[in-house]
Amino acid sequence: MTNTTKTHITFLRYFVLFLSGFVVMDVGLGQNTTRHEIKVGVVLDLKTSFSKICLTSINMSLSDFYQAHPNYHTRLGLHVRDSMEDIVEASVAALDLINNEKVSAIIGPRSSLQAEFMIRVANKSQVPIITFSATSPLLTSIRSPYFVRATLNDAFQVRAIAAVVKSFEWRSVVIIYVDNEFGEGIMPYLSDALHDVHVFVSTRSVISLEASDDQITNQLYKLMTMQTRVFIVHMPPHFGFRVIRKAREIGMMEEGYVWIFTDGMTNWISSTENFSSLENMQGVLGLRSRIPKSKELAKFSLRWEKIFGEADAEPNVFALRSYDSITALAMAVEKTNTKNLRYDNVSASSNNMTDLGTLYLSRYGPSILEALSDVNFKGLAGEFKLTNRQLEPSTIEIINVIGNEERTVGLWTPSNGLVNANSNSFSVETFGPVIWPGKSTVIPRGWEIPTKGKKIKVAIPFRRGFLNFVDVKKDPIRNATIPTGYTIDVFGASLKKLPYSVIPSYFAFDITNLLEKVRSEGFDAVVGDVTIRADRFSAVDFTLPYTESGVFMLVPMRDNENNTWFFLKPWSLDLWVTTACFCIFIGFMVWILEHRVNTDFRGPPHHQIGTSFWFAFSTINFAHREKVVSNLARFVVVVWCFVVLVLTQSYTANLTSLLTVQRLKPDVTTVNDLIQNRECVGYQNGSFVRRFLKNKGFQESQLKAYGSAEECHKLLIKGTSKGGIAAAFDEVTYLKFIISQFCNKYAIVEPSFKSSGFGFVFPKNSPLTDDVSRAILDVIENDEMQQIENKWFSKKSNCSDTNLTPSHNRLSVSSFWGLFLIVGVTSLLALLVFVAFFFYEHRHTLNEEDSEISFWKKLTILVRSFDEKDIRSPMFKESAVHNVSSPSTQSTPRSSTVQNIPLPQNPSENMEFEPRRVSLVQSEEFFTPQLEQDEDEEANTLSEV
Repeated sequence: MTNTTKTHITFLRYFVLFLSGFVVMDVGLGQNTTRHEIKVGVVLDLKTSFSKICLTSINMSLSDFYQAHPNYHTRLGLHVRDSMEDIVEASVAALDLINNEKVSAIIGPRSSLQAEFMIRVANKSQVPIITFSATSPLLTSIRSPYFVRATLNDAFQVRAIAAVVKSFEWRSVVIIYVDNEFGEGIMPYLSDALHDVHVFVSTRSVISLEASDDQITNQLYKLMTMQTRVFIVHMPPHFGFRVIRKAREIGMMEEGYVWIFTDGMTNWISSTENFSSLENMQGVLGLRSRIPKSKELAKFSLRWEKIFGEADAEPNVFALRSYDSITALAMAVEKTNTKNLRYDNVSASSNNMTDLGTLYLSRYGPSILEALSDVNFKGLAGEFKLTNRQLEPSTIEIINVIGNEERTVGLWTPSNGLVNANSNSFSVETFGPVIWPGKSTVIPRGWEIPTKGKKIKVAIPFRRGFLNFVDVKKDPIRNATIPTGYTIDVFGASLKKLPYSVIPSYFAFDITNLLEKVRSEGFDAVVGDVTIRADRFSAVDFTLPYTESGVFMLVPMRDNENNTWFFLKPWSLDLWVTTACFCIFIGFMVWILEHRVNTDFRGPPHHQIGTSFWFAFSTINFAHREKVVSNLARFVVVVWCFVVLVLTQSYTANLTSLLTVQRLKPDVTTVNDLIQNRECVGYQNGSFVRRFLKNKGFQESQLKAYGSAEECHKLLIKGTSKGGIAAAFDEVTYLKFIISQFCNKYAIVEPSFKSSGFGFVFPKNSPLTDDVSRAILDVIENDEMQQIENKWFSKKSNCSDTNLTPSHNRLSVSSFWGLFLIVGVTSLLALLVFVAFFFYEHRHTLNEEDSEISFWKKLTILVRSFDEKDIRSPMFKESAVHNVSSPSTQSTPRSSTVQNIPLPQNPSENMEFEPRRVSLVQSEEFFTPQLEQDEDEEANTLSEV
């Protein structure tokens, strides 16, 4: 019964196909003799269902187009040839259509392999080749202007595939493809797209189209033994579905696997021939061009359903592309000038005995090609517009096979990337719910430890020193390697944090070229005290560091208790000098302001200088006893005392802090001191620190290597003078271990130099790298890491913290420059005011119009005036009162009494100790003392009046 129905359907299909062709011929060769027939060749594999579908769609397109445009002057006449699924036959068919039928364009062929030679023939004969199914990017490299691709290039979907892989955070994939132009054409573009999103192609599995079932199964078993579980399949649909069937049979369609189909397979998932294979494809993701819904497409689908039955109710993208291709060609030929519709035999040659030697040249082909470039319409498959003879990209649809359905779970556009299929706009949730193989809703990790593989092979360094980090012992009974140490415990703790079981198998090697074991000998990891370096990332990957980072300097400690000049350390030299200079400056300023009004700042020069210095420096501890009379001087002294208070308190505080810190001090604190003094320094043997020290400026003769903590200790004890070293440079983890063994003898001194710490090594793009890195963070954030460090680097009970920062905490001028600025400005401002008042007081001297008095004489007069007393000063008035005898109410009044004051021996003291005549004038109630000047002064006073 089934066979009878099948035969009936096949007969109906051929009948409809024949009837459609008859209708087209009737429309194309109607009664109007003025219409021009444009011959068009069609090269397809007629025995395949693909060709039957496409031929039906082509005939329907011609019928619909000319029914809608009955007044057009051109009609397409189809000439169909069978390529018989063979490359040579397709080329022969193309030559026959060009030479014998004189076609103006050729539709087809089906595959990219057949199209390559046909394109070269078309380029020579100027006959456009229009394909709606040859998608290989290699065809573009032929660079033929007569090749028109009315479908999407396979290279267009690679960015969408990369976006899907990136969105699920898969780091490595396996690509399965066939070894022909169809499979190999996409590989460079797909590899580059995945590389751009940092996805590693772990394996490229190439399967021949002629491979047997056993060969396919063997290849799939090899893939099962690998860690990667994400497979991208790019194959012809029939062969690809065959591979998937074998994958399901061996258990590769279970939970944890990911299968991604390119559009070459996705477009044929729901076809009648593959409908029974849907069970093999449950959970796969597929990419294909999105077909926008329209009224025209709905009507076409109804007609399609009547022709092919309900099972094939939805025409695939190739049927729609072929429909649009014929429509575009019919629109193009209508715009051309049919006067060029001819062939020239310009390639004929008497020496050529083949059809290629008599290939005709079309004069009409360039006109069709130009018209096609201008065609733009909305077809059944979407917008039809050619750019550089290629169909413009459209939206990519991501589907998920669930049961008998193809559920759309996401979209991708060239401008927006992945978008949500339900919202048509960017969304954080770019995918709807996906059912993965094995009916799982959990997103696969993308890799697994292969159950049919081996334990992971871990290489560890064989060391002769610093055995606390990694030590290797041999079990003589089992002949097995037993590693111990800090790095081994950290690695083991990290593996326990993984959500799956990983069993390491350790192999010890010499530390030289240890990283090459990962790349050349297939080791899965390297565990040890391996420093993360930028130049190593080209060959391997590192986890996050699990130790502190940085290269430090280890120096011996000495006792700094006996230091004669220790009291000078709180201040720097520049602060000491600046403070002394300001003391002298303030003393000078106070002398200027007080000299005319204060007897304490008068007298012999040595007396005035001593008083000024004494006054200025005694203010440091507030021991000055001189009375300040001038308001300007008081203002300056108040500000200076405030500055002195801040300075002394800061000095006291800094000295106290220096006296209370530890008495041990490092011998050396800077790298420059070591270089300038040509001291020898040490580094660990085989470490990158040696190159680092040479870059810093150390000579080869200054470098000495050590292999263990004990050797480093011996070199530091000797010192440079005895063939040892003055300091050791190493990573902080090693230095802390040395200090734990020899506490209070050495100190880690800053500044530090950047390094990345220790990390575990894995092959490039290993999926274990990320998981172990997350596990390391989990170990570090818990108490487990501290327990491991205490186990291997425990300090002695009498050890103190010897991580020192060099004492560069001396106070300098920069700490107080604001205070010095304030006192300096204040003093100068007071001086300016004093000078202004002084000049104003002696303005008559400056304004003297006597021409005999020169400027220098005036200046001399001003200096003498400055050196004289200002008798208006309260201090001098008070002195005058105290120098007069106290009046007595019982004494008899006398008209005058002269009190002689002895003259000083030094003439410079005359201004202060000159004789005074004091007359006592009797008033009614008491006697009033009256100062009388000597004769010279009286004469001067009278002359001034």
